[in-house]
Amino acid sequence: MEAVKKIEIVTNSLELPKVLEILEKSGVSGYTVIENVIGKGKRGRVINDLETHTLTNGYVMSICTEAQEQALVEAIRPVIKKYGGVCIVSDAKWIAH
Repeated sequence: MEAVKKIEIVTNSLELPKVLEILEKSGVSGYTVIENVIGKGKRGRVINDLETHTLTNGYVMSICTEAQEQALVEAIRPVIKKYGGVCIVSDAKWIAH
């Protein structure tokens, strides 16, 4: 198994394209996206009771190398700061196909 960094990002759904673009520019080619994520954070509850997903969050999970981690986190930081959310980085191991 290979040691990697697991990146989890939760932010406003409208910012998901920007987050995915940052991943691509950082050389991270794979990711998983879950839309219409609800929960509660520092800015209050995020609920999904409207027809639009404008006020919902999205979740992105990806894997990167340790060398990619710092640049990726620094590029995500302004998005999280402006629109809210979190970026969680943890040590992981994976088996790629």
